[in-house]
Amino acid sequence: MPRVEIRWHGRGGQGAVTASQIIAEAAIREGKWAQAFPEFGAERRGAPVRAYTRIDDKPIYTRAPITRPDVIVVLDPSLLALKGITTGLKEGGLIVINTVKSPEEIKKAVNREDVKVAVVNATKIALEILKRPIVNTAILGALVKVTNLVKLESIFEVIKEHFPESIALPNIECVKKAYEEVKVG
Repeated sequence: MPRVEIRWHGRGGQGAVTASQIIAEAAIREGKWAQAFPEFGAERRGAPVRAYTRIDDKPIYTRAPITRPDVIVVLDPSLLALKGITTGLKEGGLIVINTVKSPEEIKKAVNREDVKVAVVNATKIALEILKRPIVNTAILGALVKVTNLVKLESIFEVIKEHFPESIALPNIECVKKAYEEVKVG
């Protein structure tokens, strides 16, 4: 597998940093090399947050922010209004976004016909299952489905290891539901 670089865009409190760490740890469990790290501006709930994940079959030595991602994950669709969300996304890259819009609408909104778009209403899933708009585990389910970077079971293991059962089980349910509901265009 060649290196895959993911740039996460969310708002403080949505779990972008945690999601980037979960998928990196799942990749490591599967014998791959991975790293995940955040980039914060003002550290407050609701402020834009970026995180990065790299996954490779070989050791990863760079720690620089990802400027030419293969995948962009957007946890909050309002962030599309900010300039630069898709900056650097490679031709043929992938956008995974929490939205009620169709893949075609997102392609038009970002003015990129050369990319694939995967959409899932992660907010609806999180509110139904968690009763809170914390969308990170739902977006992970969509990401795993459309990229096959790691196995779902590896994501479940990481979630179970890091969170108490009362938190882990509903989050695993979010992963599963988004995995089933994601649409690609």
